[in-house]
Amino acid sequence: MSVTTSRALLDTSNQAGVQALRAALGADAVSTRELDRVALAIDASHYINTPDAIMRAGNAADVATAMTVARQVGWPLTFRAGGSSLSGQALSMGLTVDVRRHFRDIEVLDGGERVRVQPGATIRQVNGALVTYKRKLGPDPASEIACTIGGMVANNSSGMTCGTEKNTYRTIESMTVVLPSGTVIDTGAVDADDELRRREPALVEVLERVRDELRRPDVAADLQRRYAIKNTMGYGLNSFLDHDRPVKILEHLMIGSEGTLGFVAEAVFRTVKVPARTATGLLLFESLDAATTALPHLVYSGADVVELIDAASIRAMGDDARDVLPAGFQATNQASLLVEYQADDDEGIAERIATGNATFADLGGLESSPEMTQDAKRRDQMWVMRKGLYTKVARNRPKGTAALLEDVAVPMESLGEVCADLQVLFDRHDYADAVIFGHAKDGNIHFLVTEDFAGPESMKRYEDFTEDMVQLVLDKQGTLKAEHGTGRIMAPFVRRQYGDDLYQAMWDVKLACDPEQILNPGSVLTEDPELHLKNIKSTSPVREVIDDCVECGYCEPVCPSQHLTTTPRQRIVIQRAIQEASATGNQALADTLFKQETYDVVQTCAVDGMCSTACPVQINTGDLIRDLRKERQSGALDAGWDVAAKHWAGVLRVASTGMTVVDHVPTPLVRGALGVARAVAGTDVVPTLSKELPGGGPIRDAVAAHDPEAIFMPACVGSMFGSDHACGTGVAGAVRALAAAAGLRLRTPDGIRELCCGTPWKSKGLAKGYQTMSGKLASWVVDATDNGRLPLVCDNVSCTEGVVVALKNQGITNIPVVDATQWVAEQVAPRLPAVEKAHRAVLHPTCSSTLMGVNDHLTFLAGLVADEVVVPQGWRCCAFAGDRGLLHEELTATATQDEARHAKELDADLYLSLNRTCELGMTRATGKTYTHVLEELAARVAATI
Repeated sequence: MSVTTSRALLDTSNQAGVQALRAALGADAVSTRELDRVALAIDASHYINTPDAIMRAGNAADVATAMTVARQVGWPLTFRAGGSSLSGQALSMGLTVDVRRHFRDIEVLDGGERVRVQPGATIRQVNGALVTYKRKLGPDPASEIACTIGGMVANNSSGMTCGTEKNTYRTIESMTVVLPSGTVIDTGAVDADDELRRREPALVEVLERVRDELRRPDVAADLQRRYAIKNTMGYGLNSFLDHDRPVKILEHLMIGSEGTLGFVAEAVFRTVKVPARTATGLLLFESLDAATTALPHLVYSGADVVELIDAASIRAMGDDARDVLPAGFQATNQASLLVEYQADDDEGIAERIATGNATFADLGGLESSPEMTQDAKRRDQMWVMRKGLYTKVARNRPKGTAALLEDVAVPMESLGEVCADLQVLFDRHDYADAVIFGHAKDGNIHFLVTEDFAGPESMKRYEDFTEDMVQLVLDKQGTLKAEHGTGRIMAPFVRRQYGDDLYQAMWDVKLACDPEQILNPGSVLTEDPELHLKNIKSTSPVREVIDDCVECGYCEPVCPSQHLTTTPRQRIVIQRAIQEASATGNQALADTLFKQETYDVVQTCAVDGMCSTACPVQINTGDLIRDLRKERQSGALDAGWDVAAKHWAGVLRVASTGMTVVDHVPTPLVRGALGVARAVAGTDVVPTLSKELPGGGPIRDAVAAHDPEAIFMPACVGSMFGSDHACGTGVAGAVRALAAAAGLRLRTPDGIRELCCGTPWKSKGLAKGYQTMSGKLASWVVDATDNGRLPLVCDNVSCTEGVVVALKNQGITNIPVVDATQWVAEQVAPRLPAVEKAHRAVLHPTCSSTLMGVNDHLTFLAGLVADEVVVPQGWRCCAFAGDRGLLHEELTATATQDEARHAKELDADLYLSLNRTCELGMTRATGKTYTHVLEELAARVAATI
């Protein structure tokens, strides 16, 4: 038993493999840099394995080369995509092959009936491509925002509604498999069996032999029982019963194999219909026993979803559960069931609701009257009780402990007894904070305990609890893994669940596919009975802003720097690694990571806050980065920006004039001069300018108005970057013109020239200047709005958000601050005439519009000027982030590449957003001119009037 005390070694243990890969694929193909290795040393489990090297494969041929080299030098190799694995499947002590960055293609086939996908795409992204067809993937795990297709295949993912009929195994149609030998097989090809037999005769021989052995009546009956419930423990031996052809057996063995048999380069899935009508109900029971007693009645009533949530889980939800629980409710011993009925039409759902309500009426032990609703908002509130529950529960764990989530399934009729017995085990082993929740309809529950792994005593407790839990589940003819995959956490118990003969059949499959055992050793099968007790990661507190993180990876798909440098999870992991290295005396590693993180962690974070929208516990990693920037800033720079804050009108006038001057100078000359300056002063200090940047805009002035409806604060970014739109006035003029057309009055008091929302200072970690500017801003806003009697309207959404934050930091929360898009949509638009519309508008919402909750207003306004409004696939924060796009063009280029590709394919008439710098970033990315939606609306209203 051991706890890993260091997240990285300073040397690599297999230089031969590194050199061979670099010789085959190029010097940049493989990284042994400490930061890269540390960043991928963890997944969402409580394990840690620091790899020797990281390779980001670009195609299947790269993967084949990596496997060939690994076989030659005996190097362990693990495939890595989303890394949301809770059982330790995505870790490697050798070579980690990251396939998330390049394997992301999605192709919808047959009107959405099928979809071809690569392993780096997430389930949410695939479902986004299918939404217009009213289809989706069958598997629906709670981690769908982060879970990639590669992980879905590797773990045979299922989820809340798909059961055992719509999971990965049942919905796969074909796949392209790369075997360790280098053989590539498209299982959908007409000659796939012949090709497999020609290229891999020994493998085919094993598959056919094992197939015939497992079809003996007694063995087949045993297997059918084992796979009648959700079961991802070991390899899917049901493949040998369900399929005759070796190529289809191999295809289905790959599902749930956790990258231990080969690499799935792409897969084709049969999709399922999105139900047209859904009704959701929340049933609150007096006890867990009452809830599990009711379970069979609900299942037999035809419920499509039945999710169990125990009292400890309800308590952990805190305020998130307030909207759906009875007033004054206190969770003690209760439990709830979230129930859902689905149908294709109104008549069908009415029948399902009637059946459900009749069933509810006969249930005993209900704490309150059940509620059933089709209202989307209300249903979403109910689902908050279940989605993201793991991380929400884990948030409340004691500091310095790890959250361990187990995943078992038993026949549904045994679930109540198993839950009761588990609670006995929790008490016996002193896991007082344990919770139980899960997919009760399938007899599949998750339970979470917390452990500090602080020494032999805690390790022994964890070992003893695991032993008792294993015996409990197996005694009930259950499976130790239902949908999270086997992983290192349960690999030592595969033999015990299946017995010697079936265990040997699994090893026969493994050795036939991977005779050198290089692929992800220790995951699925192991001969080490204590593997689950080794390589446990440290969980010491680091910084309060990130200590709640459980490293689930939900934040990663929304991060604009995810395919360039690091992700929010990796930024947090690196901070933990630095502290641990220092604490254990490895100062050389700590210093190395500190130096390497300057660009990868600190400079290329957009601090956009989008990570908080995906994080179930709302961690904003941007707050961490702002702290790191503040700690790294020089006193001279901080003082200089403080002076700028005190004399902002002059600074802004110079900047505006400068942009106008360089707008008339050939771009190569400007970039050349700036390039020299960047080389001297640093790329994070001196910006670079590109051809799409406009000249300066008009200097802001006070505008008087008698008895105004609102105070208008035009953002200073409008003076920095002017607009060439047909409205001729920039967005500030557009807002005033629209207000005038609606008969509304806006006042801009004196002092506007000296003001900024403060975001440039805050995002750079310039504390003195931020305090100076936010103080000036707060004083002006309080006076201008008559202490909140009038709302404050701002015309660039990131600046609107900046004002809100600045006022909050000054202790002011009573003044309504509204983005101009929301104000125009709500107050102005109803008074405007109808305008002539364009055919199609492509829309770029921003990180700030998402955080401010004004995307619906943006869409509404775009609908006033275009018949069709489209947000392209791949949308995310553009990462222009004020000046990040000027300092690090590569960040914006990477962040926008998916959205830009789809935007250009849409061939629209208009390209609209609601923030000036984001408009510039998208213009650069697409070659299309993006403008503020209010400028377009103002121009069309003017043409009408």
